[in-house]
Amino acid sequence: MFDFHCHSIFSDGELIPAELLRRVTVLGYEAVAITDHADQSNIDFILPRIISAAKALNQVSKTRLIPGIEITHVPPSQIPELVGRARILGAEIVVVHGETLVEPVEPGTNLAAIKARADILAHPGLISEEEVRLAAEKGVFLELSGRKGHSLANGHVAALARRFKAHLVVNSDAHAPGDFMTKEFAEKVAQGAGLSLEEVADIFLTVRERFLGI
Repeated sequence: MFDFHCHSIFSDGELIPAELLRRVTVLGYEAVAITDHADQSNIDFILPRIISAAKALNQVSKTRLIPGIEITHVPPSQIPELVGRARILGAEIVVVHGETLVEPVEPGTNLAAIKARADILAHPGLISEEEVRLAAEKGVFLELSGRKGHSLANGHVAALARRFKAHLVVNSDAHAPGDFMTKEFAEKVAQGAGLSLEEVADIFLTVRERFLGI
């Protein structure tokens, strides 16, 4: 099990990195990414701190802590620059906060994130066929979300991903201790989106290979 979309106290999460890591370690995770919300105001503040925590904690933890970032509610025209800056600052996983049905994300965000080659487009809502086709071409993973509200379009995302052979990832978008998923529950989230057991197993294998090199 792994999760590449979680939040700590460096944005709107409840846990410091050490406790977040400990809680998912108890659940048997191989890896977890802290991807706190960022724009131009705080990206330079967040990433060095998550990187510092990861360097220290990974020396003694069974579960690997991956420093990441979630570019959130940034105007689409500015997303490519922030994706690039995040990578320069050391983000190993760059997530962009997609056009979820439950927040007023600016139209064009999904397309900008895909064109910028973000690693993961989180909760992309009613993403278009053209955008899913482009995500498949550029290797951008589309998220099936375990979070209330953001999960409403999971079936739509999964159906288009299957049609255009785009990669999927199941994430919790955890903000609090009760948000973390077991592997069994994450698999049910994917099944609930309309995927077969074989397709779910393939998601986990593909994600491990891409983000963990396993």
